[in-house]
Amino acid sequence: MLQLGKELGQAMQVLVTGGAGYIGSHTCRSLARAGYSPVVFDDLSTGHRHNVRWGPLYEGSLLDPVMILRVLETVRPAAVIHFAAKAYVGESMEQPERYWRTNVIGSLNLLEAMVETGTRCLVFSSSCSTYGDVAAVPISEAAPQLPSNVYAETKLTVEKAIHWYGRLRQLRAAILRYFNAAGCDPEGELGEEHDPETHLLPRAIFSALGRIPPLQVYGTDWPTGDGTAVRDYVHVADLAEAHLLALERLLQGEEQIVCNLGTGRGTSVLDVLRAVERASGRPVPWVAAPRRAGDPALLVADASLAGRLLSWVPAHPDIETIAAHAWGWFARREEQGAEV
Repeated sequence: MLQLGKELGQAMQVLVTGGAGYIGSHTCRSLARAGYSPVVFDDLSTGHRHNVRWGPLYEGSLLDPVMILRVLETVRPAAVIHFAAKAYVGESMEQPERYWRTNVIGSLNLLEAMVETGTRCLVFSSSCSTYGDVAAVPISEAAPQLPSNVYAETKLTVEKAIHWYGRLRQLRAAILRYFNAAGCDPEGELGEEHDPETHLLPRAIFSALGRIPPLQVYGTDWPTGDGTAVRDYVHVADLAEAHLLALERLLQGEEQIVCNLGTGRGTSVLDVLRAVERASGRPVPWVAAPRRAGDPALLVADASLAGRLLSWVPAHPDIETIAAHAWGWFARREEQGAEV
């Protein structure tokens, strides 16, 4: 990777929208280690300035088409990795207008600026939520895309726009649909910081730390092995590596890539809680709660295509490792008196 990351002795620049956020910052770290120079574009509405450590930060919104055009004209990146988006399913159903503006109009502004500046390579952060309620698992890329919420619909809309920009404007693009991002940087340099925090793993850690009331487990009567919902948890560092591999393929001339990112392993809610208990040596208090409307019992990826197209193999596929890395980061912050 280092060979592509360097050009005439200079680090090749890659613009990362949303690069101050959770997956974006981990990807910037991976880019820098591979010899690239990540340049972050972020409005810091959910990202954090302290996550920008491997290159400059341009603070701004994709809803400002003039600014993103000027940034691309200034940076002249070899490619763009696009994370910037609103990403709460429940909020998307309450504030659909905000999600259509930010996720769709913002992405269109980026695509238009890329065309105008001749930036031809794009890696797009999509989601398995575009598949909606699936009839069978594991879920392959051939499954119908039938979104059941506004967030997922906006992701699918951007996917469609990228497809047509590829056909009509010679945009080379990788669309990566990932399952449940989890964990923290194995070396403890970066972590997961959301407000509000809705992800199961950090909330289980908060429960173990006594920072929140007992965790609510939504449904204990699902048709699964232990009665709790099953998901495919993929380590954030492995997601970052997949984005780097997709970038490399595009820079080598690949035209279009669409693939799932997951481990192919199903992990139940109770499996996650037990993994946190083993990592922390503490109990995770929890209470049973009714199922949430629209939640499927089982979501597991068929990620074999990513293996074939990107030569991507998750380095940390088991929930024990994912929970241990997350606990290490959150526990250190707890000891330092930082807010988590």
